Amino acid sequence: FAGLADVSISEDIPVEGEITVPVGSRSPDEDFSTLDEPVRDTILRDLKAVGKKFVHVMYPKKSSALLRDWDLWGPLVLCVSLALMLQGGSADSKDDGGPQFAEVFVVIWFGAVVITLNSKLLGGTISFFQSLCVLGYCILPLTVAMLVCRLVLLAGSGTISFIIRLLVVVAMFAWSTLASTAFLADSQPPNRKALVVYPIFLFYFVISWMILTFTPQ
Repeated sequence: FAGLADVSISEDIPVEGEITVPVGSRSPDEDFSTLDEPVRDTILRDLKAVGKKFVHVMYPKKSSALLRDWDLWGPLVLCVSLALMLQGGSADSKDDGGPQFAEVFVVIWFGAVVITLNSKLLGGTISFFQSLCVLGYCILPLTVAMLVCRLVLLAGSGTISFIIRLLVVVAMFAWSTLASTAFLADSQPPNRKALVVYPIFLFYFVISWMILTFTPQ
């Protein structure tokens, strides 16, 4: 190769062709940024996402819809709504019902955290906040049950009223439990699913009991 050093290209010979650096086509998602869009569009997009998750809970099936884009806005709204409707309904208390609001928050969030930690210790494959998202959104049927019970109590608090409330709460309790297990079933080892479903059953049972025993002052 020693002779190659003496080879030179005359400046009179034109060099033809183009030298370009290949650049991959940019997808529209790469140019998209929430910093450039109006606040109204951002809020509407988040509201649509929350609404879609509500629909998935009301029509539960094995799906990763709640796990793919998790958020805690829906669970927060449901928790606040349920706490507000339960406020002032303590039958054995003469207070104004203020502690009831904090009590609902403690039961829901602490219970969801305990169930999530139990799921992770048993080998669950979903993240901490994904589990909180599913458990929180699946309170929707019980929130509907609380609303129905308040409306029934407006007509009276007799035996018929209790039977109607019992049927509604039991149905919504079963709905919440089935919906949450439908979303979380595939994330658990097959031989440990019962150990995960049992705490979920207790979690929604406690909330259902609070709703059923609610009596307005």
